[in-house]
Amino acid sequence: MAYRILLVDDEEDILTMLTDLFTIKGYQVLSARSGTEALKLCEASLDLILLDVNMPDIDGFSLCRQIRDFVSCPILFLTARIEDADKVQGFAAGGDDYILKPFSSAELLARAAAHLRREERRQENSQVKFQGGLVIDYGQHRVFLNGEPLKLAKKEFDIVALLSMHPSQIFDREHIYESVWGYESEGDSAVVAEHIRRVRSKFSSAGCGEHIETIWGVGYKWKP
Repeated sequence: MAYRILLVDDEEDILTMLTDLFTIKGYQVLSARSGTEALKLCEASLDLILLDVNMPDIDGFSLCRQIRDFVSCPILFLTARIEDADKVQGFAAGGDDYILKPFSSAELLARAAAHLRREERRQENSQVKFQGGLVIDYGQHRVFLNGEPLKLAKKEFDIVALLSMHPSQIFDREHIYESVWGYESEGDSAVVAEHIRRVRSKFSSAGCGEHIETIWGVGYKWKP
């Protein structure tokens, strides 16, 4: 099956060149000339995104931050910015690589292929089946019920992954918050309860049943 790749660049000649390059190599190519257009295309199942940084409506860094809540595939920035601060900003936004313009076609293809191979290795043997037809694919960061995907935001999936990977362990809100949001986040652990409520609501609407148990006064655990 051909890899599905999204190309995002507001320069038509570059977008045409990239589309031809990857199409010839057998990729299934989607393309967008703006961040707004790309945002809609990101709802499709993608294997890789090549993302220009300088765009007039939504810059690449901002777009990356927006889609990282529901897109888990590798994101490679294409940019003429050479400052280290820009590279740091790109990685902090959720990017996986930073490719400077002008670039050679051979290098771009090689980097894209390397990220796809790495992603495939990460996804191998990553699916775990639970009762009631629930399947969690830790590699793809996706949840399925009887073969149909359940749409979870990134933080929602991260909570499900944390609890389901340690089914006998009880986690308090602070531990979940530190594990999912990070030690240096400045938010409030109370947000954990709201995210778990959303997960339960989505599970219930899909007919998935109850998988997250509340241990009153202590925290939460995954029902084995």
